[in-house]
Amino acid sequence: VQLQASGGGLVQAGGSLRLSCTASGRRLSDFHMGWFRQAPGKEREFVASITRSGAVQYDVDSVKGRFTISRENRKNTMYLQMNALNPEDTAVYYCAGRTILTSNYLYWGQGTQVTVSS
Repeated sequence: VQLQASGGGLVQAGGSLRLSCTASGRRLSDFHMGWFRQAPGKEREFVASITRSGAVQYDVDSVKGRFTISRENRKNTMYLQMNALNPEDTAVYYCAGRTILTSNYLYWGQGTQVTVSS
């Protein structure tokens, strides 16, 4: 499967963005999906995940109540709605997929830059 992330950009603090991750080559419904991010000088970190059946999990400390992950399998697309953005959310955001056979994310998109200005 190939994953294409999009929707990043420059936004002021307090604003919103919606990221999309579109799959090609295989059905998105075959995969558990996740969003990760990497800020400059920092390691990549988990943001949120959604299983094939729609169960969600968030990195509570950083995005609780502000980010929402969702998926539309018929469109082969996953989303990350980000509200109340702050400068600490500035990072490259990556989408990733894994099959039910492993807990490791083996398939990664190219990343989309999110920059939040203060």
